[in-house]
Amino acid sequence: MTFPPLPAAPPQSAAPPSEWLTRAQASAFLEARGIHMKPTTLARAYSTGSGGPPCRHVRNKPYYPPDLLAAWADDQITAPASSSSERQRLRREARVQGASHG
Repeated sequence: MTFPPLPAAPPQSAAPPSEWLTRAQASAFLEARGIHMKPTTLARAYSTGSGGPPCRHVRNKPYYPPDLLAAWADDQITAPASSSSERQRLRREARVQGASHG
């Protein structure tokens, strides 16, 4: 008997599950990088889809792979800007550049 091929597995983090961080640990990890997000804020960002860091779930418990969390944190830091209008221009340019690569 032959079985149909299995669907492709979702991309995996390089870190093993034993190194994944809980929400409290992820909050401290981000705090060390200058991003203040309480565990409850991480939970809200996930549940509302409002652009929080990616996480994986083991059953119903969320975990944050450190490599994905670090990449997300790096993406939150903007280029230096001397005014709000320059920052807005840089954000627009980044969106246009991101759209052309995607």
